Amino acid sequence: MKTEFISLLTDIRNLLGWLPAPVASILMLCAAGLMAEILSRIITKLVLRIPGQKRGAFVRSFTLAMQRPARIMLVIIFVGTALPASGFSYATRQATGHGLLVLFVLMLGYAAIVAMRILSDAYLTRISGKDDRDDILSRTHMTQVRVLRRMADILVGLLTVGSALMTFESVREYGLSLFASAGAASVVVGLAARPLLTNLIAGMQIAMTQPIRMEDLIIINGDWAWVEEINATYVVLRVWDWRRHIVPISYFLENPFQNWTHNSAALIGVVFLHVDFHAPMDRIRTRLNEIVRATTLWDGKVFDVQVSDCSAQIMTIRIIASARTALQSWDLRCEIREKIIVFLRDECPEALPRERMAHVSSMAGQDVLTTTSILSPLVDRPPPGAYTGPGSAPPPSVS
Repeated sequence: MKTEFISLLTDIRNLLGWLPAPVASILMLCAAGLMAEILSRIITKLVLRIPGQKRGAFVRSFTLAMQRPARIMLVIIFVGTALPASGFSYATRQATGHGLLVLFVLMLGYAAIVAMRILSDAYLTRISGKDDRDDILSRTHMTQVRVLRRMADILVGLLTVGSALMTFESVREYGLSLFASAGAASVVVGLAARPLLTNLIAGMQIAMTQPIRMEDLIIINGDWAWVEEINATYVVLRVWDWRRHIVPISYFLENPFQNWTHNSAALIGVVFLHVDFHAPMDRIRTRLNEIVRATTLWDGKVFDVQVSDCSAQIMTIRIIASARTALQSWDLRCEIREKIIVFLRDECPEALPRERMAHVSSMAGQDVLTTTSILSPLVDRPPPGAYTGPGSAPPPSVS
């Protein structure tokens, strides 16, 4: 088949014999490239007609994404095959063939990167299409796929460029000399690229050990942030007010941080109420039970009301309620505060905290003790040393 192809191109060049020899040779090579283009389009159209809802759709999308690098490589193969029949001088054929080889290696690496991205995107699309937002397994796979994909892109890119450069004789000799002195070269390169290598290795550890995942909710430097993107050397964190933290990926292996969604997105929210000793606990507990059970933010698992502390002036009520996510926990706590304060203000004013003062005055030689009380604000602040649960939740995120 190769012989017939070369014979066909030779006939085309002979038909163009009335043109200058270089022009006829170039037109002949263009004809070979045109044949490759036509053949690739025919193959693409045939593949795009493959039926099927799932596999057929994937094959069609894969073909559309790969058609450009595939066509270029097919053109390079056809032109390289036709090069001996071009009539060019030996030096010209060698230089042209070398250029085609370098281009083919680069396109092969590009095609490999595109193929890996298509496959990983298809897998991520299937994973992210699930309705369950608290799917730890899906977030684990998303993190591993994205981190490993970026590292694979870097590795394939380096190998592609290195392979293309090794086709040059001078570069090949230089590479062999580096291998000969690998001890000194590795020390120099290791010292120069230490930050890059540290983060690359940390990225592999992150992908394997999973201290953070995509869309994990963490606390870093006092800010609440969601893991928005994990790259090969850094992590992008999205704060609730749309700010972004760009953090080296090695930070998460060298420093402690809080991850509220490591095993599950569900959290227990804590609300503290400071009330007077005259507060009717039965009525307050009943009202809180009605508030929590009436809201859709409560996940139905954990709810309790207890007097957790008291001082000389007030007693502290601790309310705990669980929610499916940290944001829902924040909204649930806000709703509990708002509704229970309205209840205390309208129906149980005697429960509002008061600060009592005693005034001693002397009348007719006798000491008279009078007591007054002043309303103090109802605050949601835990007593000193009390356990508040997992901190205060962030403001709602707008994503």
